[in-house]
Amino acid sequence: MILRYAVGRVAQMVPTALIVSFLVFSLIHLIPGDPVKVMLGYSGDDASGAGYSREVYLAMRERMGLDDPLYVQYARWLGRALQGDLGTSLVTGQPVLEAILTRFPATLLLAAIAFCVAGAIAIPMGILAAVRHNTIVDFVVTGVSILGICVPNFWLALLLVLFFSLHLGWLPSLGYVSPTENLGEFLRRAAMPTVVLAAASAARVVRFLRSDVLEQLHQDYVRTARAKGIPRRRILWRHVLKNSLITTATVMAFEVVHLLGGSTVVEVVFSWPGVANLLLQAIYARDFPVVQGVVLLLALTVMFANFAVDIVYRECSRGRGN
Repeated sequence: MILRYAVGRVAQMVPTALIVSFLVFSLIHLIPGDPVKVMLGYSGDDASGAGYSREVYLAMRERMGLDDPLYVQYARWLGRALQGDLGTSLVTGQPVLEAILTRFPATLLLAAIAFCVAGAIAIPMGILAAVRHNTIVDFVVTGVSILGICVPNFWLALLLVLFFSLHLGWLPSLGYVSPTENLGEFLRRAAMPTVVLAAASAARVVRFLRSDVLEQLHQDYVRTARAKGIPRRRILWRHVLKNSLITTATVMAFEVVHLLGGSTVVEVVFSWPGVANLLLQAIYARDFPVVQGVVLLLALTVMFANFAVDIVYRECSRGRGN
């Protein structure tokens, strides 16, 4: 049953992916700038100012197929993309897919650690705030979660650098070391970026989980279980939390998307060599193939996250129904 549902959802994702890929391709072409002039190292109106003749400029445009209609360019790009060829960087000459795959592990590692930290903080705090509703514990947890949502990432990042790196000297403020080379140094350098990314995610999950657990605690089945003399702890862990998993799983699945795609500021502040940092550099350099590749990757990540949320939601609903 679940396999049939998954196959159906994948079939629905195919036209959506095609629409997303076309939007990504066409919107990038609306950005001011000329990729040929980027390759020639010139950004003015006359290509000959960079030492190239007008004929060279026009020949390069024809060779790159930029004079063809947009739908022809898109069909050619999509055909290559389906074969794993996202083009070549206009700045470095490196294949776009290779550049993305080189950077993606750093972003994935940071997002995975931040996700685990956010879950480890948010789940017990959300449950505690709901169980201790309208007590000092609830007020403190709620206040901290609101603060975590409101504080901008860049401001928190700068505060952490100022305190832990410049003032105390405990943690390095910049750079990246692969965990395969030196795990301890990797964790030291990942500590502050992880806290910055996990703070807002944990705050959002705390608020959703607290609200959902409170709602479940006021349901009829909880009152019935209490009337039967079932211990409150058992009701909480075996019934309330099980029914609250749908909301929590949904929110945390979308937090994965946020952690992967919304880490640009964190990666820039801490010089973390991830795909978000690569995207920003490509935008500054008007490296259109790289921008297309990274945005397409992030868009497909969002689609995959939605797919995972649907599967988890269906499974949790079946479990609750049983």
